[in-house]
Amino acid sequence: MSREYPQRPIVGIGVVVLRPGAVLLARRGRPPNLGAWSLPGGAQELGETAEAAARRELAEETGLSVGPLLLAANVDSIHHDADGRVRYHYTILDFAARWDGGEPAAAGDITEIAWAPLDALDAYDLWSEAHRVIAIARRLLDL
Repeated sequence: MSREYPQRPIVGIGVVVLRPGAVLLARRGRPPNLGAWSLPGGAQELGETAEAAARRELAEETGLSVGPLLLAANVDSIHHDADGRVRYHYTILDFAARWDGGEPAAAGDITEIAWAPLDALDAYDLWSEAHRVIAIARRLLDL
């Protein structure tokens, strides 16, 4: 199924990786949101559990692995074209995880990785839903 102008929503997966005082962010290397900072993640594959997709996407985009994952939130990401047609439609399941160690490196369709200070997220021009999910993850993980 094409990601652009899909016939039904695509399940997306995001991972909020937290360490004391910071969250891991990824700069997107392809549409939608080309060049924007967001949480690491991507699309779930057929036959793959949501948690397995979260672990795979995190490893593919950052080289990191994490311990336990907690389901934090769901987000609807729907983008319309100039004619009002749905160009992209993702239902995103976001997981929360504590950083276990290792240094992340941008890979896959990610152009840059950053440990963003939690008290300076405005510099990354995140979508309001990313802020909401990060706040939920912080409460879940007590960070």
